[in-house]
Amino acid sequence: MSLPHAILTALLEKPSSGLDLTRRFDRSIGYFWSATHQQIYRELGRLEAEGQIRALATEQPARGQKKRYEVLPAGRAELARWTATSQDPKPLRDTMLLRLRAAAVVGTDGIETDLRHHLALHQRQLTEYEEIEKRDFPPGRDSPQDRLQHLVLRAGIDLETFWTQWLTHAIEEFAELP
Repeated sequence: MSLPHAILTALLEKPSSGLDLTRRFDRSIGYFWSATHQQIYRELGRLEAEGQIRALATEQPARGQKKRYEVLPAGRAELARWTATSQDPKPLRDTMLLRLRAAAVVGTDGIETDLRHHLALHQRQLTEYEEIEKRDFPPGRDSPQDRLQHLVLRAGIDLETFWTQWLTHAIEEFAELP
């Protein structure tokens, strides 16, 4: 996924200012695609220059007032084109896995402690995702949009479940090392 497509998606869900987008990235989209405040504003300017979004008119123009953006037909068409284009999955790049491989040849100092730290982080993230699922996706909430958004959340839950199980196994393996 690319940042412009994440922004177009967010703006189609709800016209927003750059600050609103930053907050939404921190709360939801950021779980699977992160961006800084500066990256978002830079991309908003580029998307506006390309005619894919526009700033909504304000009732009273005032200096420092937040610009709210909406997606134009060209932006919707770009997002539809991108969504329909096939993409291969990205290969896994995880520094913990590389560090474990290196530890096999240089020693394991510090690795077990970091495995436990990673486990705690993944357990915390899993708990947060499960709370979001309970809050935002109760039984009966099954519109196509809800189902697709829930599918994205389920990917996060399943990934965090994988990592917590794998890290638990890795820590058990460390306990058996000589």
